[in-house]
Amino acid sequence: MDSTVKCTILLILLGLVVNAFSVTDYEHCENVVKKWATNSLKHESKEDKHALKDLLFFLHVPRTGGRTYFHCFLKKLYSSSLECPRSYDKLRFDPSKEKCRLLVTHDDYSTSSKLPRGRTSVVTILRNPIDRVFSTYEFSVEVAARFLVHPNLTSATQMAGRLRSKNKGVSTLDIWPWKYLVPWMREDLFARRDARKTRGTSDFTSGDPYNMEDIVMPLLNYINNPIAHEIVHNGATFQIAGLTNNSYLPESHEVRHCVDKYNNLGDYVLQVAKKRLDNMLYVGLTEDHRESATMFANVVGQQVITQLVNSNAIGKEANVNNSEQGTSFSDSELDQNTNSDEKGNETTSSDDNEVNQDNMTVEKLMDTYEVCISGLRKTQTRRRIASLKRISPANFTKEARNRVPQMVLQRIQSLNKLDVELYEYAQGIFAKQHKQAAEKLFDARTLGSIFIYWGGIKLWDACLWTMPFVLLFIFLFVNAKRRTLKLKI
Repeated sequence: MDSTVKCTILLILLGLVVNAFSVTDYEHCENVVKKWATNSLKHESKEDKHALKDLLFFLHVPRTGGRTYFHCFLKKLYSSSLECPRSYDKLRFDPSKEKCRLLVTHDDYSTSSKLPRGRTSVVTILRNPIDRVFSTYEFSVEVAARFLVHPNLTSATQMAGRLRSKNKGVSTLDIWPWKYLVPWMREDLFARRDARKTRGTSDFTSGDPYNMEDIVMPLLNYINNPIAHEIVHNGATFQIAGLTNNSYLPESHEVRHCVDKYNNLGDYVLQVAKKRLDNMLYVGLTEDHRESATMFANVVGQQVITQLVNSNAIGKEANVNNSEQGTSFSDSELDQNTNSDEKGNETTSSDDNEVNQDNMTVEKLMDTYEVCISGLRKTQTRRRIASLKRISPANFTKEARNRVPQMVLQRIQSLNKLDVELYEYAQGIFAKQHKQAAEKLFDARTLGSIFIYWGGIKLWDACLWTMPFVLLFIFLFVNAKRRTLKLKI
């Protein structure tokens, strides 16, 4: 047989084998993902999702503003004795504290497998996926930049290790996903600083902080890196589905691998995530911050107040246990040259405004929230400025974001298709929640306890303030009409 014919036959046979293997591999992946999705949907609760149950699980998707809700809402309602050990204090959830009422964590939905079935309500906040990727990138750089006070990477790593072993709490470096993203970015920042020293130049070829490769990893490189693919992209969907690389589920890695390999299998993950959003007590949106906060106070806060009053749990600890406030330390403590007002963890500003939990109402809760969030934002802004000074002239601003090339934005969107669709779905849920909350305004039984805020002003207070002016205007208008009629007669 001619050698050419032999080669052709061998290639055909090889192609058939490869194709058969590919089909088998796809079928295997499809079966794995389908089985997981079916089991996940089977265990979804069919009870009334609008009623707060014994335990409130706040599934905190990173960079959505969840810390604000924790410090400025939930810490004002729940005493420390009612809090479950959470990822902010512990590396993993510890179910040994049986009677806890509140769990706030970056752990994904798989944590619910360790929570009392049928007695847990879940809440979460979602953010526009493109903005969340930007914020994740910026925060990774911000925290990593705090280490640049050290002469080299070895010194920074050793200091971090000593502080973490000495403190009882944990650092940002111990919390998912920052325990992966920050060390990666820290190593990159030191490498670029060393390269600049070697070159002996401080001239920068770009004025775009998102593409200033002499100083920091460009955003485009960041989003295309395998680490970002593993942790950042479609992160909200995978977290709500319980499939992050921090999952409790043994099959999570294989499911994630299959979805990454065959993108169409992501539809199964998306359906599970959507169903879980449907069953949540509350779904907020970062972009609609004011309305989300007001709705949280009325939908969640009101029920928490009622539940704790009925169980006599509220007011037993009027203030948050001071001993807990030292349970976590920020990476700014690694900076030995940081000013004293820049040290400490992110809770500093909010803890200055502790309130008595006795006789708590939605109105008081919103008043406290307004004060708390103002202080918290000031603290965060101060720390951000201090960190970014170390990578000057790179400075992340809204104006700089608006100048990022369309090609980069499109790339982020294409890498986060599941999150984009889930966010759109969440917007629909949010609209329904808003409609239901508005309908309650006309319910005589709840009208007195629901307050609508706009720019920090209660609508009822605004009405009381403006009522005299309205009456004066009507009085003047009527008198003017009478004078006009007399003149006509």
